[in-house]
Order: sequence, then structure tokens, then C-alpha cells
Amino acid sequence: MEFVEPIRDRNKIAAMKKLLAGSPRDHLLFIIGINTAYRVSDLLSMRYSDVMDSNGKLFPHFKLRETKTKKNSKVSMSKGVQKALTDYIKDNYKGNPDDYLFQSRKRDKDGNSQPINRKSAWRIIQEAAEQLGEKNIGSHSLRKTFAYHAYQNGTDIVLLQDMLNHSSPSVTLRYIGITQDEKDRVVQALDL
Repeated sequence: MEFVEPIRDRNKIAAMKKLLAGSPRDHLLFIIGINTAYRVSDLLSMRYSDVMDSNGKLFPHFKLRETKTKKNSKVSMSKGVQKALTDYIKDNYKGNPDDYLFQSRKRDKDGNSQPINRKSAWRIIQEAAEQLGEKNIGSHSLRKTFAYHAYQNGTDIVLLQDMLNHSSPSVTLRYIGITQDEKDRVVQALDL
């Protein structure tokens, strides 16, 4: 896999949302991805039962066991995520809570739904970004975009480090590209 960047420009985020709106599944993947610190593997493992109860009421939080770290994670659903989920469920839920949220057209041998794979998720995000003239954007950019904008919005780096399960704040800063951004600002501001 290539090194990917966060989507730093909020206008590009809005344009990506608009571009992906033609596919409700892909749009929801993008919305949840940029509003949580989840890896794409965790997003793709989500089932309807992970986001709503048996009466169709959304949970206030995502509660997942993260694939890579095996840690339990609880992430609040923002209003935008709740709206996107509500709209998606209304039009796509077929009554089986064990169905994957981000379904592929493929079924297993018993006819059960299968999620899209990581390569498909990467392609979805990468192709949409390319249409907007963005390079070095892929499915992992969703997680980085969340962290980048949370940091820019004043979230403490130690809290982000914990949310991303990183070993140190410096790893988190490097991960979201802040260190290079700050170095660039120093050079540009000095301009001797």
C-alpha cells in the first residue's frame, strides 16, 4: 500500500461527500470513516446490529472490538453520522441485523451478505479523490482525516494518541502530517 495523506481541506471533504452521494454505501463509508478513528478493516466489519437495536433505534455509540488491537472501542455517533445512518438504514436495511453495513454484491455459500473488501474500499476513496485532483488519498486517509481535523480543532494530542492506539504523541503527529505542516509554516513565516 502507498503512503496516504489526510484530506486537509474542508472544501475537498464536502466535495467528496457530494461526489460519493450517488452511492449510499460509499457515502456512508466516507461519513463514518472521517468521523471516527476506526481503521477501514473495522469499518468493513460493521453490521447493522453494531449500530442499532432490534427496534431499529440507533445506538448513541459505536461499540466495536478493533480488529488490529483486539481492544474494545466506544465512539460517539455525531449528528451527521446519525443522519447518514438513518437515511441509509431506511433505504437499505432488509431486516437481518447480521447483514454487513457495507455489503458487497457477493454472498457466501449460504447466501449471507459479505462486506466489501479493503481493496474495494481503497478504490472507492482513491477514485473519488482523483476526480477532485487529490493525490495520495486512500481508505486509510479517512482515519487520518479524522485525526488531523480533530487536532486542528483543538483536541489534545494525548487524547488523539489514545483514540488511535499510538505509542506516543510524536507518532500521532507524524501520522497525521502535523509535524511537516508545522515545519513548513516555520519556513514560510520566516522567509528571510
